[in-house]
Amino acid sequence: MSDEDLDQDELAAEWEAMAEDGDDLDLASEWEAMVGSEDDEGEDLPTVGNGPERILNQDEIDSLLGFSLSDDEGADKSGLRAIINSALVSYERLPMLEIVFDRLVRLMTTSLRNFTSDNVEVSLDNISSIRFGDYLNSIPLPAILAVFRAKQLDNYGLLTVDSNLIYSIVDVLLGGRRGTSAMRIEGRPYTTIERMLVKRMIEVILDDAKQAFAPLTEVEFDLERVETNPRFAAIARPANAAILVRLRIDMEDRGGRVELLLPYATLEPIRKMLLQQFMGEKFGRDNIWEGHLATELWSTKMEIMAVLDEQKKPLGEVMDLKVGDTFFLDATPTSPVEIRCGTVPLTQGRMGRIGHNVALRLNGPLSPGAKNAMTRLT
Repeated sequence: MSDEDLDQDELAAEWEAMAEDGDDLDLASEWEAMVGSEDDEGEDLPTVGNGPERILNQDEIDSLLGFSLSDDEGADKSGLRAIINSALVSYERLPMLEIVFDRLVRLMTTSLRNFTSDNVEVSLDNISSIRFGDYLNSIPLPAILAVFRAKQLDNYGLLTVDSNLIYSIVDVLLGGRRGTSAMRIEGRPYTTIERMLVKRMIEVILDDAKQAFAPLTEVEFDLERVETNPRFAAIARPANAAILVRLRIDMEDRGGRVELLLPYATLEPIRKMLLQQFMGEKFGRDNIWEGHLATELWSTKMEIMAVLDEQKKPLGEVMDLKVGDTFFLDATPTSPVEIRCGTVPLTQGRMGRIGHNVALRLNGPLSPGAKNAMTRLT
C-alpha cells in the first residue's frame, strides 16, 4: 500500500473515534440550540461569512414593496410602489370641477328618468387624474366610446359606456321586464339599434354636461362619432394627463357605469375658474363696491381748464410783475385751445362766444394719451 492510502485509512479511523466519543453529537446539538433560540427571539440567523444576515418576513417584504392586501384603490402608497407610481399623474386639485360634476349628477338623474320612464339613480363614484394611454388600456371591452368636442374650449373629450349599461338601457327602452337582469350576448358586435339607443342617451348626458358648466362658462359639447375600438378614440397623446369622472347609473336591479374623460388641455382655458372654491368667486373683487364706485365716479364734479398759451419766464421776471403790467400771449382768436384736467390733456377746441359767455367748440373726442398734447406739456 502506498503512503497516500495509509494516510486516508488513518484519517478515517480518527473520524470514527471522534464519532464514538460523541463530539459530533455535541456539535450538532449546539448548532440546533443556536438556531432555535434565534428563531424564538426573532434575532438574526447565522450565515456563512463574517457576520449575521437579517432575513425579512413576509409582512416586512410587503411593506418594503408597498403592497398590502388591505390597500384600497385610492389609498396612499409607500415603498417601491410609491416610487413606481410617482411617474403617474399628480396634478393640482380643481375644487370647482367637483361642484360642476355634482350638478351634472343631479341633472342626469332627472333627464334619464324622463328618457327611460324608469326610476334612475345616478351617483358619482370618484374623480381622479390618469394618463390617457393608461385609461385606453384599462377600458373593459366590449364598450361604446363617444368622442365629443367642446366647442368653446376647442378640444375633445371622451365618454365611455360599459357593456352592462348598454344592455340595461336597451332592455329598458325596448320594454324589458322589470325584476330581471339584462341578457348579455357575448361574441358579437353591437347592432345598429343598440348603437342608436346608446347614442341618444349619450346626447342626453352631453346636454346635461352643457347645463352643468353653464354657471361657470358657456360650453357646447357636440357628439362627433361613436367607436367600439379604443384605438380609434385617441383624442390625445398617451402620456397626456386627463381628468376621469366615474358615474354609476342604477335602474332598480339594472345599471352600469359611465366614464367621462376630459384631457387637461381641454380644461386649460377655464383653469382659473375651476380653481375657485365656490361658484361666483371673483378672487377678491366685490361687485357691490364696484357698482357703488362707478355711481360715485359718474356723479363726481371735475374742474377743467382751457389753456390759450404757455410761456416760460425767469423766476425773477415773474416776481417783478405788478398790478397793471401787460402780459402778451402768443395766440390769436383762431388759435386752438387745449382742454386739460389738472396736468392731463383731454382734447382741443376753438374759442368763440355765445351771448355774453366765452365758449369752446371741441374739435375732436377725448384723447388723454394724445402724443402731441403730451409733448406740448413739456
